[in-house]
Amino acid sequence: MPNVDQFESVFKGAAKQVYTHQSLRVGKVAVVTDQADGDGSIDALQARADDLIAHIAVDASWQMIGDADYDSVGSLLKAIEATQSDLIVTYRNLKTIDWKWHNTLGGFVDVLVQATPSPVLLLPHPLEYPDLKPERAQDVMALTDHMTGDDRLVNWAAAVTQPGGKLFLTHVEDAAVLDRLLDAISKIPAIDTDIARQEIPNQLLKEPRDYIESCKAVLAEHDAQLRVESIVTSSGHRLSEYQRLIDEHEIDLLVMNTKDEDQLAMHGLSYPLTVEIRRTPMLLL
Repeated sequence: MPNVDQFESVFKGAAKQVYTHQSLRVGKVAVVTDQADGDGSIDALQARADDLIAHIAVDASWQMIGDADYDSVGSLLKAIEATQSDLIVTYRNLKTIDWKWHNTLGGFVDVLVQATPSPVLLLPHPLEYPDLKPERAQDVMALTDHMTGDDRLVNWAAAVTQPGGKLFLTHVEDAAVLDRLLDAISKIPAIDTDIARQEIPNQLLKEPRDYIESCKAVLAEHDAQLRVESIVTSSGHRLSEYQRLIDEHEIDLLVMNTKDEDQLAMHGLSYPLTVEIRRTPMLLL
């Protein structure tokens, strides 16, 4: 390797992205349901949401959008826009009987998550899990395949973690993609395959680990009353790995990115995760 390239590699390897903290508070909350006023379901939905976010929604105003307030996706988006809410609360398979089938979120939720700038707190469908009681977000997990530099994800995840709770910052590298990359490298004579097989996976996992360490340090400086745990790994079956981690750590609330600047559909693994993990509340950014 030429000296200039070697120096540049050492310099870049020493550079680390550092987490920038931002405190978050919710002033307005829109609660979207397909139930009618007076049957108690709206109050139960608000109670469940309030228990999850009460500490960041102190003195927040709550706007209810019930079944009679919208009859299409377009009218729902207009109703939400009129509330100017910082956070939207709803549940999967809104205004549809599709909750009986475990392969869709329903058209209303699909569009809502992508077409509104505010985060969406997505709860389990009340008819599918009628016995679920309100629970505080003591154990929160932020899920991504690109943790490094994702300050917004960490800020929201830290904000919704209850004081004294535990925040899992979780990065799962796609082992199948890495295997294809290393296979391509093995066919290039100019690149030492043995070094690549050792160093590339190490570097891919080192970067999120370093970033999470900076999250721990910065959150401690801001006296965040939570414990940060790092989970950085690779898996050929990331969906099953996420499910295993969620079950193992008994997660109360998942926090994920869902928007992608380059596409209209939900970001990366977010859609299959939101479809398949039905019992756990999710904050979708």
